Amino acid sequence: MPRYFFNVHDERSNLDTEGEELPNDEAAWREATIVAGEMFRNIDGKFRPGQEWRLEVTDEGRNPLYIIRLYAEEI
Repeated sequence: MPRYFFNVHDERSNLDTEGEELPNDEAAWREATIVAGEMFRNIDGKFRPGQEWRLEVTDEGRNPLYIIRLYAEEI
């Protein structure tokens, strides 16, 4: 089974060094949406206008497959 990595970038980069074995890219996308939701929930009101948060999913060769990006701005 292929291995996928879920890297988080906010004020700093947190690179996934272990990854997770999943059956295919679609399963990696589903896992990314779950992980992103859980992680963003834990930000707990600290996300401010002008900040960006993103989750990058890469394959085992560290090639980007998906990016979930959240950006807040004040209008």
